[in-house]
Amino acid sequence: MSRLATDLARALDPTVLSRAAGIEPDSWQSEVLRTDHPRVLLNCSRQSGKSTTTATKAVHVAVYEPGSLTLLMSPSQRQSSELFRKVLAVYKSLGRPVPAEGENALSLTLENGSRVISLPGSEGTVRSFSAVRLLIIDEAARVPDETYSAVRPMLAVSGGQLIALSTPWGCRGWWYEAWENGGNAWQRYRVPATDCPRISPAFLEDERRSLGPWFYEQEYECQFRAAGGQLFSEDMIAGLFSPDVDPLFT
Repeated sequence: MSRLATDLARALDPTVLSRAAGIEPDSWQSEVLRTDHPRVLLNCSRQSGKSTTTATKAVHVAVYEPGSLTLLMSPSQRQSSELFRKVLAVYKSLGRPVPAEGENALSLTLENGSRVISLPGSEGTVRSFSAVRLLIIDEAARVPDETYSAVRPMLAVSGGQLIALSTPWGCRGWWYEAWENGGNAWQRYRVPATDCPRISPAFLEDERRSLGPWFYEQEYECQFRAAGGQLFSEDMIAGLFSPDVDPLFT
């Protein structure tokens, strides 16, 4: 295959780029790489490959959409930097298909004008960005609601894509609400550890014994569980409300 044909195949199908970087995607990863749905939730087990998938998608956007801006956000700068390192690893594995104009521990700027920037999940540090093509929120269940509210307007003009990946962390917060009550506004992927061929049953059984059910079911089975000290379940609280009773205050 000629170089032009190879480049065209990678541009048209991100899974081709993934394989060129030495990453054979699972079926769900191929779907995520190819989807153009504006809002995507990845409720995936630890070590299932969700970070690698989104890092690959970030590289595809940066290389084949000149002038694009991709933001990587997590609860802390350290976590965002870890995801950014995966972006750099994919980029380097491809042989740096577009030369870098600037590269450091927190950002990558390509000669085609595209940028990939890692940020901490702090409401005060993210407001200056606009026209975002791809916004990736890692450990989304732990990103505060106010930070999520601050980043959504970044996509208003660009019509960019938001991908939020995490394992559950209790029945609270915007990510939980989006998963449970977000309706058709979100495309959802749930990938428990048992669906990941790289995680052995023996390892999972050991984790189940070591972590206990609350942590294990969230970290590896992608199930939302009420906090250990919560006296009333979410269903019990929801059952206290009735549309037939008028509120005392409006």
